Amino acid sequence: MNWISRVRNSLPFGNKRETPDNLWVKCPSCAEMLFTKEFEDNQQVCPRCDHHGRIGADERLSQMLDIGFEVLPQPEVTEDPLKFRDSKKYTDRIKQARAKNPHADAFTVGSGEIEGHPAVVGVQDFGFMGGSMGMAVGTAFCAGAERALTRKCAYIVVTAAGGARMQEGILSLMQMPKATVMTRRLKAAGLPYIVVLTDPTTGGVTASYAMLGDVQIAEPGALIGFAGQRVIQDTIREQLPEGFQRAEYLHKHGMVDRVVHRHQLREELATLLGYMQPKAAA
Repeated sequence: MNWISRVRNSLPFGNKRETPDNLWVKCPSCAEMLFTKEFEDNQQVCPRCDHHGRIGADERLSQMLDIGFEVLPQPEVTEDPLKFRDSKKYTDRIKQARAKNPHADAFTVGSGEIEGHPAVVGVQDFGFMGGSMGMAVGTAFCAGAERALTRKCAYIVVTAAGGARMQEGILSLMQMPKATVMTRRLKAAGLPYIVVLTDPTTGGVTASYAMLGDVQIAEPGALIGFAGQRVIQDTIREQLPEGFQRAEYLHKHGMVDRVVHRHQLREELATLLGYMQPKAAA
């Protein structure tokens, strides 16, 4: 054994192949390599450029609700009602999505408190088939609204979706009026309905419950719109302005009430609930 081998073998470092493959994460905005733990401890906000990464339903609920919240069971719906198949069966796509996610579909509801204020929070997870809105999402949204009506408290929805779920056709589009009716019921009961728009919120979700909040909050840099920029540009035959469909642009033009950093979101929601919550629920 030569001296180089002896020195190498005596160093207190493991084999390179034993290094965890999830030790680093690359920021999609500034391309900086970040320690995964540092990124997660910062609520998946890049400490270099402040880019807000996409997060799952469980982490979002933990960030927003006080300890001890309850996760509502996912409502049962008919799966694959149209027996849809493209390059693969819809049932296979659902199984594949569930294998990578802790929940049965893209919308999860938690019931608890935000700094002592009672609230029901529904979270749409882009990691589950792009957060697409199908029967399961629409039914879960309505179940969350029903819980808020029962508790006589605010309903807060965090949106993240590419739009309606094409594999469910017209049944997916029917979730838009169904969810809209529930927002009207909350309004009639005098209960706050607050929407937190995250990246991305597009398609049929934007065309329904995502834009019907009493207060519209957006995370910095979030993509929010109905049709894609290229479709709009090709239709109107004009160059779109810089920052079009981003949270800050929508705030400037009155479609969003507030752009709130993720680190301040919980405090912001607690303040709003303090003003808006019915006295009987406070």
